Amino acid sequence: MKISSIEAFQIFDSRGNPTVEVAVSLKNGARGCGLVPSGASTGQFEALELRDGDSRFRGKSVLKAVSNIDRIVAPALRGWDASDQQGIDWCMIELDGTENKSRLGANAILGVSMAVARAAAASRGQALFDYLGKGRGCLLPLPEIQIIGGGAHANWRIDVQDFLLIAIGAKHYPQTLEMTFNVYHAAGDMFKERNRYFGLADEGGFWPDVQSHAEAFEILIEAIERAGYEPGVDVAISLDIAASDLYNKENGTYRFSLEDKIYSSNEFADLMISWCETYPIISIEDAMADTDWQGWSKIYRALGRKVQLIGDDLFTTNIERIKKGIEKGVANSVLIKPNQIGTVTETLEAIGLTQQAGWLPVVSARSGETEDAFISHLAVASNAGQLKVGSFARSERMVKWNEVLRIERALGKRAKFQGGQLYERILTDRS
Repeated sequence: MKISSIEAFQIFDSRGNPTVEVAVSLKNGARGCGLVPSGASTGQFEALELRDGDSRFRGKSVLKAVSNIDRIVAPALRGWDASDQQGIDWCMIELDGTENKSRLGANAILGVSMAVARAAAASRGQALFDYLGKGRGCLLPLPEIQIIGGGAHANWRIDVQDFLLIAIGAKHYPQTLEMTFNVYHAAGDMFKERNRYFGLADEGGFWPDVQSHAEAFEILIEAIERAGYEPGVDVAISLDIAASDLYNKENGTYRFSLEDKIYSSNEFADLMISWCETYPIISIEDAMADTDWQGWSKIYRALGRKVQLIGDDLFTTNIERIKKGIEKGVANSVLIKPNQIGTVTETLEAIGLTQQAGWLPVVSARSGETEDAFISHLAVASNAGQLKVGSFARSERMVKWNEVLRIERALGKRAKFQGGQLYERILTDRS
């Protein structure tokens, strides 16, 4: 299972921006590829996505990252046993030598890491989820699916980045997709009826033309009811506030441009708490900024037993930041994005640490995605239980939902699904 060659290429993501593709070939003929996504709303503590910054593609080309793979990574890994994922990943980390993978680029390192895993799985004749999970992965994820996109994903037409749904009443994975389909199209009908249809946001959700966040909630709740479901029983709401993008570090305030309102940290936390008390919200991501630990503490004291509180920018799939969050007790869930940290090994470690703490991991895509369904396999392999890849439209999103259907067929009777019962691990005070 020795590596014979590693090739890197510049390709394009779902926004048409350059990104990295890596192909790893083994001496026994097995081959694996890795396609790297890119975020628009990126956390300041993420590993660095290396871009060229020159005149090509408005500075977004990734030819330096491609060159780093060809000149530095490939010679170092040639002849390495592809089954030694941890050794290979740590070799690349040492080759980079920086805290945030800024020398080689996290996009370069992750592409190789993903391709190595795929090649090793192919060499053993295993499905990727089975290989990554060492035969223990069998839990199909509960989808978290965007209906309305905002923030950096919709040119700031509305400040909250994602209004999503979770089909907590679904009995099996395919039913979550049917329920999502029904609500998604009901919401689309409502946007058109109200003459508020702008198109689709980066992740396939509706680009809203609304006057307030309250109107967005109203549309989503009515869409759930029109589809024939009971809000909070069959289908619940999930939010991604992306609060770091709304935060003024100099004076510690948050601003909603749509409603022209400025909030102190305490006032913004109170707003988030009131939303969760008013609307059928079961999950809220990045409710406060990534440096506002006091705000996170307040949110957790009020909602920690009632709502899934996900840290994304707060943790950036980083082991040390997750440990800090566990020690401070400010959340009960971690968003998991492989390109935030840069290797398959570190991603699996972050999921494991989250689970050991009794928290829930949510495996997630990025707003700039590819046709690679690696994270669908990752979610099942790690028994993470949840998957967030965007909306119920656009092929770079649907390929990931569809891949879970294929994994379910491959698992057969081994497949498990917990649905809304998943939250019973952390939510002990929901009324």
